[in-house]
Amino acid sequence: MYVVFPVCVWRSCEWISKSELVPELERKQISVGSVTLSRGAQLFFIAGPCIIEGRQMAFEVASVLSTVRDKLALPIIFKGSFKKANRSSASSFTGIGDREALEILAEVRETFDLPVLTDVHETGDVEHASRYVDALQIPAFLCRQTDLLTAAGKSGLCVNIKKGQYMAPEDMTMALEKVTRTGNANVMLTERGTMFGYHNLVVDFRGIPGMRRTGVPVVYDATHSLQLPSAGKGVSGGEREYLLPMARAAVAAGADGLFFEVHPDPDKALSDASTQLALQDFPAAAEQLEALYRFMKKEHIS
Repeated sequence: MYVVFPVCVWRSCEWISKSELVPELERKQISVGSVTLSRGAQLFFIAGPCIIEGRQMAFEVASVLSTVRDKLALPIIFKGSFKKANRSSASSFTGIGDREALEILAEVRETFDLPVLTDVHETGDVEHASRYVDALQIPAFLCRQTDLLTAAGKSGLCVNIKKGQYMAPEDMTMALEKVTRTGNANVMLTERGTMFGYHNLVVDFRGIPGMRRTGVPVVYDATHSLQLPSAGKGVSGGEREYLLPMARAAVAAGADGLFFEVHPDPDKALSDASTQLALQDFPAAAEQLEALYRFMKKEHIS
C-alpha cells in the first residue's frame, strides 16, 4: 500500500469553481433521514459491518455506534450492505437474503434512531431497498452507471457516490450531475483510493479538497482504500494497521465525514475481514478523529 501526499497546489481548479451542479442554497447541508449534515460544521461517520450477517451482530454494532453518537454528539450513519454483488469469487458469501437483511436495517433504524445506508448495484435494487433505508450508496466500480445513478437520485434519498478506482477526482462532477439532475441535492462523494498496478490502491489526498469544491460533503473511506484487491486467491487482503493514520490524514485534508466498516470480530467477518475496524476500537478512534477535526476547524487550517 502506497500513499501519495499533497506536495503542490491542486491545478486547474476551474473544473469545479464554476459548477452549478448543486443549488447555492443547498451547498452547505444535506439530509440523511432525520439527520442534517452541515458541511464544514461537524465531523460525521458512516460506520457499520460490511454486510448484514444477522440481527444479533447488527444490533451489537448499532448499540456501540449509538453510544458513541450520544457521548460525542456526533452524527453517525449505520452502514450495512443487504447483499454483496461485487465479490471476487463465486464461492464468497453474498448475504443472508435480501428481505431479511433489509428488515434488519429498518429495525436498526427504528430501535437505535440511527439513519441507515446500504449499497445498490442495479436499478431494481433502488426501489426495493428505498423502503427500508435512508441513504443509497453507489459502489465505486458502478459510479459511471447512468441508469443506476439516475434511479438513485429519483428515490429522493441521500445518495453516496464512491469515486471509482479508475476515476480522477474531477471526473466525479459528472457522476454528481447525473444525480442532481433528478432534482435530488442530497448527495455525498467518497474517496476510496485509485488502482496502483495489480492488487494495490493509492490515495491522493488532493482529491478531498478538490471534490469538496462541488459543494457537497466529501467522505474518506478508510476501510476500502486499504484493501489489496483480490490479493489472496480470490479474497481481498488489506492493511488494517493503517486505518487511523490514513483517517487522520483525511481529516487534515478537509474530509467532512469518515467511513469505517466495523465488526465485533473482524478476522471472522464474512466480507472485508482484513480491513474492518474492531468494534471495541471504534469509540476511541471516533473521539480522537473528532478532536483532530475540531482542532483543524479552530485553527482554520483545513
